[in-house]
Amino acid sequence: MSKAKKTEIRIAGFGGQGVVLAGVVLGRAAVLYDKKKAVQTQSYGAEARGGGARSEVIISEDSIDYPKVMRPDILVAMSQQALDKYLKDLKPGGLLLIDSELVKNLPPEQRFTLYKFPFSRIASDEFGRTIVANVIMLGALTGLAHLVSFEAMKSSIRTSVPKGTEEMNLKALKRGVDLAKVS
Repeated sequence: MSKAKKTEIRIAGFGGQGVVLAGVVLGRAAVLYDKKKAVQTQSYGAEARGGGARSEVIISEDSIDYPKVMRPDILVAMSQQALDKYLKDLKPGGLLLIDSELVKNLPPEQRFTLYKFPFSRIASDEFGRTIVANVIMLGALTGLAHLVSFEAMKSSIRTSVPKGTEEMNLKALKRGVDLAKVS
């Protein structure tokens, strides 16, 4: 009996970066639009904006027995604090995706595949809104990991972001996918 493919993803950063929304968007894309199984959990520090924030998503072709990410296959670190706290949990050979504007100190030994993109700078310079860094990251993640289809991610973004920001967020998603293509 073959084991169904299951991917554990942890997205971490600080409050105000849209880390929780990113996890919700990813989970919705998997379940509602790609018809996969997924669970999403989240936690953030008491101070919320500026404190630590984490969103975890498990995507599977089969039932998910336990809803918590224990050893992520993919770690997204949107801050240095997130990398420092969660890197030890990343599975050997896993994928590490970082915001190179906010994560400067990487460990010398790399038992993972590393992708570095300046999500925050692109969001600020090209969109004038740092809050879309999370959607640019989701685009890069979509292009690199192929967890969900681009169409599913677009549909999930349309139904998840604040009204009036859909087009900007869809452009941010496309920008992230384009980053993944050149990596």
